[in-house]
Amino acid sequence: MKDYYRAIFISDIHLGTKGTQASQLCHFLKHNECDQLYLVGDIIDVWKLKRKVYWPQEHSNVIRRILTMAKRGTKVHYILGNHDEALRNWLSFDMRFGNIALTNECVHQSKSGRRYLVIHGDLFDGIESFNTWLYALGDRAYDVALFLNRWINIIRRSIGFAYWPLSRTLKAKVKRATNFVFKFESNVATYCEKQGYDGVICGHIHTPEIRKIGNVVYMNDGDWVENCTGLVEHLDGRFELVRQYGKNQFLQLEDRKAKSTFLPLEEVSTC
Repeated sequence: MKDYYRAIFISDIHLGTKGTQASQLCHFLKHNECDQLYLVGDIIDVWKLKRKVYWPQEHSNVIRRILTMAKRGTKVHYILGNHDEALRNWLSFDMRFGNIALTNECVHQSKSGRRYLVIHGDLFDGIESFNTWLYALGDRAYDVALFLNRWINIIRRSIGFAYWPLSRTLKAKVKRATNFVFKFESNVATYCEKQGYDGVICGHIHTPEIRKIGNVVYMNDGDWVENCTGLVEHLDGRFELVRQYGKNQFLQLEDRKAKSTFLPLEEVSTC
């Protein structure tokens, strides 16, 4: 039986690379339906495909499933990111993949009436914007971490151990050391507050999270390389961060017609 949502947000799939967990994503899309599907950037990793072509059947299955959802009535938004930024050259031509429109950003209005800016987030990345060489070095290091992550978990599964995200653990340590300089989340939240948005939904940094920054609700849908997470809006307006590994996280804001209240985040066990 499939679950049905008002909206599903997924990003950082990185099709065209060995790190993507395409089979996990296909399973997720197969068992979930929605009115609107937001592809929040880095869906196809054009950067990596330029260096070396890698495209197994599982990656085609993801594209086929998304196109099928669009054909059956789901409104699909493709927000471009930095790894698929080559497609930005075609935005002025109103380029479409079937029923899927390409854009740099869009606005999602939730059940409660709040307006959320939906962007990939690369334009707010201090490292990428101001230190291109450092970003390139970090990208290569991340590839090595993903390679080790894949083989370590193959060994762990063979001896009966659960999945352990090595790359996520290493990145968390690096983030703690650099976050005071490159405050990605704060930069995004500050921009949204100045533009009058109630919140932001983004990806880019492969760090799934729901939290409030000032007066802005910050939601990052994570990725399908190491975390295997997606953000969903339930029919009742509740947002939930669905995790393949670990516990889900959700929040619900009261309808704008009622008193506006930010409710505490809760954790529920993954089904």
